[in-house]
Amino acid sequence: MNNFTDPPRIETLHIKNYRVLRDVRLDRLTPFTVLLGPNGSGKSTVFDVFAFLSECFTEGLRKSWDRRGRFRELRSRDSDGPIVIELQYREKPGTPLITYHLEIDEKDRGPVVKHEFLRWKRTHPGAPFYFLDYREGKGKVITGEQPESQDKRIEKPLSGPDVLAVNTLGQLAENPRVIALRHFVTSWHLSYLSADAARGNPEAGAEERLSQTGDNLANVIQYLAEEHPERLDQIFATLRRRIPRIEQVTSRPLDDGRLLLQVKDAPFSTPVLARFASDGTLKMLAYLTLLYDPDPPQLIGIEEPENYLHPRLLPELAEECDMASERTQLIVTTHSPFFIDPLQPEEVRVLYRGADGYTRAKRVADMVGIADFLAEGASLGDLWMEGHFEVGDPLAGEEGA
Repeated sequence: MNNFTDPPRIETLHIKNYRVLRDVRLDRLTPFTVLLGPNGSGKSTVFDVFAFLSECFTEGLRKSWDRRGRFRELRSRDSDGPIVIELQYREKPGTPLITYHLEIDEKDRGPVVKHEFLRWKRTHPGAPFYFLDYREGKGKVITGEQPESQDKRIEKPLSGPDVLAVNTLGQLAENPRVIALRHFVTSWHLSYLSADAARGNPEAGAEERLSQTGDNLANVIQYLAEEHPERLDQIFATLRRRIPRIEQVTSRPLDDGRLLLQVKDAPFSTPVLARFASDGTLKMLAYLTLLYDPDPPQLIGIEEPENYLHPRLLPELAEECDMASERTQLIVTTHSPFFIDPLQPEEVRVLYRGADGYTRAKRVADMVGIADFLAEGASLGDLWMEGHFEVGDPLAGEEGA
C-alpha cells in the first residue's frame, strides 16, 4: 500500500522521433500538469508515450511496438534515428534526480533496445552513477541501494535485444533502485473513461482498481463498500457537493451473477439504473472513484475529461485533481478553457504544431503578459479563448518554431 506521502514525481519528460513529437522536452513538471491545445496539437501523442512506456514494462516491447504499427507508424515522418524516451524523476523530495533513458530502434527481425540506462548524480559536480547500462541485450548492472564508485558492475546478459533490462533486473532483489522504477511505471493508470462503459452490468465481484474505460465501476464501488466504507462515503459526499441533486449510488448483485449500479437523485425516493443516469454523472463518479482510490496509482493520466461533462463541472473536477495531486502525479490533456480556469500558469503547458508540422510545447508561466493579466483578475481560460496565449490558437494557423 502507498503511504500517500511523498510519491515519486516526474520532473522532466524528453521525447524524440515519436510520431509528431520529433523533439519535445517537458521540464519543470508539476504534481498536477495539464497539456492544453487544439485538436491535432500532439496532446494525445504525449499521453500515448506514457501508455507505451507502461505497456513496455508490463507486456514487453515487441507487443507494444506491434500494437502501434511499428516504426512505420511510430517514428516521426521524414526523420531517422531511434525513438528516445527519457524520464527524470525523484523517488522522494530531496533524493537524487534519477534519469531513465530508453532508445528503441528497428532491425530486420523487429525492435531492439539500442540503449537503456538508469543513473543518478549524488553530488554536483560529479560523474553520474549508472545502476544499469545496456545496449541490445548486453550490459552491466550495479547492485545495492546507493552504489559507490568502487562498486563492481556485474555483466548480466538479457534473453534478447528486444528485452528491456528494467523488466528483467527489476525483479531481482539485489537491484532495489531498478525495482523501484519498475514498480513506479507499472503502477501508472492511463484513463480513457467512457460513460457507456461505466453504465454496464459487469460480472459480480469486488475489484480494487478502476479499469481504463471504467467498465468495472460497479465492482470498485462494491469493493469500497466492503473494504473502505469511509472512503466511499467521502466519494459520495464529494459527488453530492459537485452535483447537488445526487444522493446515493449503490452496487447490487443480480441473480445471474452480474452487478447492477443504481443512482438515486433528489427528490425521488427510488434509484434509477445506471444506464438511465446522465453521462456527466457517471463520468464524475468514475473520476472521483479513481482520484479517491485508497491506494492510488503513482501516476494518473486523464485524457480529455471535458467529453460529456457540463462545462460548469470542469473547474470542479480540476479542483479535485489538484487535491489528489498530493497523493499521486496527474497528467491531464484537454482543449477546454473551463478546465484550466482554477489552475496556476506553472501547471499548464500549451502544445502546438510548428511550421514544420511537429509539436512544440510552452509553459503558460513563460508567456509574456500572462502574470499581469492574472494579477488583474483574469482567468486562464478566458485568456486562452481571447487569444492572449502566445501559441495554441486553433484559428491562427501554423506557428513558427
